[in-house]
Amino acid sequence: MRTVSLADAKAHLSELVTQVAAGEEVVITRHGQPIVRLCGLEKAKAPLASRAQFRAQLPRLEKPSALLIQGQREDER
Repeated sequence: MRTVSLADAKAHLSELVTQVAAGEEVVITRHGQPIVRLCGLEKAKAPLASRAQFRAQLPRLEKPSALLIQGQREDER
Protein backbone atom coordinates (compact mmCIF):
# COMPACT_ATOMS: atom_id res chain seq x y z
CA MET A 1 0.00 0.00 0.00
CA ARG A 2 1.47 3.30 -1.09
CA THR A 3 1.04 6.53 0.91
CA VAL A 4 1.19 9.96 -0.73
CA SER A 5 0.52 13.50 0.41
CA LEU A 6 -2.47 15.40 -0.91
CA ALA A 7 -0.19 17.76 -2.85
CA ASP A 8 1.58 14.81 -4.52
CA ALA A 9 -1.77 13.17 -5.28
CA LYS A 10 -2.94 16.33 -7.03
CA ALA A 11 0.25 16.49 -9.07
CA HIS A 12 0.28 12.78 -10.01
CA LEU A 13 -3.39 11.77 -10.02
CA SER A 14 -3.22 10.05 -13.40
CA GLU A 15 -0.29 7.89 -12.25
CA LEU A 16 -2.11 7.00 -9.01
CA VAL A 17 -5.24 5.98 -10.93
CA THR A 18 -3.15 3.71 -13.14
CA GLN A 19 -1.62 2.05 -10.07
CA VAL A 20 -5.01 1.58 -8.43
CA ALA A 21 -6.42 0.09 -11.65
CA ALA A 22 -3.53 -2.40 -11.52
CA GLY A 23 -4.66 -3.53 -8.05
CA GLU A 24 -2.59 -1.38 -5.70
CA GLU A 25 -4.15 0.62 -2.85
CA VAL A 26 -3.09 4.21 -2.25
CA VAL A 27 -3.61 6.23 0.93
CA ILE A 28 -3.68 10.02 0.63
CA THR A 29 -2.60 12.03 3.66
CA ARG A 30 -3.12 15.62 4.75
CA HIS A 31 -0.62 16.96 7.27
CA GLY A 32 0.58 13.39 7.83
CA GLN A 33 -2.90 12.05 8.69
CA PRO A 34 -4.59 9.55 6.35
CA ILE A 35 -7.76 11.01 4.87
CA VAL A 36 -8.52 8.94 1.77
CA ARG A 37 -7.91 5.38 0.61
CA LEU A 38 -8.05 4.74 -3.11
CA CYS A 39 -8.85 1.19 -4.17
CA GLY A 40 -10.10 -0.34 -7.39
CA LEU A 41 -13.66 -1.36 -8.12
CA GLU A 42 -14.80 -4.88 -8.89
CA LYS A 43 -15.45 -5.51 -12.53
CA ALA A 44 -19.15 -5.10 -13.24
CA LYS A 45 -20.99 -7.98 -14.83
CA ALA A 46 -22.18 -7.32 -18.34
CA PRO A 47 -25.86 -6.41 -18.40
CA LEU A 48 -28.24 -8.89 -19.98
CA ALA A 49 -29.21 -8.08 -23.51
CA SER A 50 -32.89 -8.76 -22.96
CA ARG A 51 -35.53 -10.03 -20.59
CA ALA A 52 -35.70 -13.24 -22.63
CA GLN A 53 -32.01 -13.85 -22.00
CA PHE A 54 -32.55 -13.30 -18.26
CA ARG A 55 -35.48 -15.72 -18.17
CA ALA A 56 -33.47 -18.33 -20.05
CA GLN A 57 -30.91 -18.31 -17.23
CA LEU A 58 -33.50 -19.03 -14.53
CA PRO A 59 -33.98 -22.64 -13.43
CA ARG A 60 -37.17 -24.30 -14.67
CA LEU A 61 -39.87 -25.08 -12.09
CA GLU A 62 -41.28 -28.57 -11.75
CA LYS A 63 -44.84 -27.20 -11.68
CA PRO A 64 -46.32 -24.05 -13.19
CA SER A 65 -46.33 -21.10 -10.77
CA ALA A 66 -50.13 -20.95 -10.81
CA LEU A 67 -50.36 -24.50 -9.39
CA LEU A 68 -47.79 -23.70 -6.69
CA ILE A 69 -49.73 -20.62 -5.59
CA GLN A 70 -53.04 -22.50 -5.66
CA GLY A 71 -51.54 -25.22 -3.44
CA GLN A 72 -50.22 -22.66 -0.97
CA ARG A 73 -53.64 -20.99 -0.77
CA GLU A 74 -55.30 -24.33 -0.08
CA ASP A 75 -52.75 -25.09 2.65
CA GLU A 76 -53.63 -21.80 4.37
CA ARG A 77 -57.32 -22.68 4.58
